[in-house]
Amino acid sequence: MLGYDRERKTDRQTDRQTDRQTDRQTDRQTDRQTDRQTDRQTDRQTDRQTDRQTDRQTDRQTDRQAGRQAGRQAGRQAGRQAGRQAGRQAGRQAGRQAGRQAGRQAGRQTDRQTDRQTDRQTDRQTDRQTDRQTDRQTDRQTDR
Repeated sequence: MLGYDRERKTDRQTDRQTDRQTDRQTDRQTDRQTDRQTDRQTDRQTDRQTDRQTDRQTDRQTDRQAGRQAGRQAGRQAGRQAGRQAGRQAGRQAGRQAGRQAGRQAGRQTDRQTDRQTDRQTDRQTDRQTDRQTDRQTDRQTDR
């Protein structure tokens, strides 16, 4: 009888020890996975914000530079042609500037729309991925 009781006690101790060890391993694995997922998500978000900010800054610099260049060229051209072709030149210049402005405006609008669409698409994918991961974690915790 004593041997049987000792054996049962040893079995219970072994079971408890195994359960604790399994719980610790599962917790570590879950923590690592959650940390990796959080890091990835934070990195993606930071990258998106940095990309948007860089794109905006680049667009502004390009627009400013193009505006300055167009202004310089227009001034030089107007000065050269002032005496000879004042009427015709003014019409041509206005047409060029209107065309450039319309082109810039259309380009900016297209960039904004593309950025919004890309951001929405990326956000949807991230949300789906996060939901799947959360569901998997919940299922694992429920299975325990």
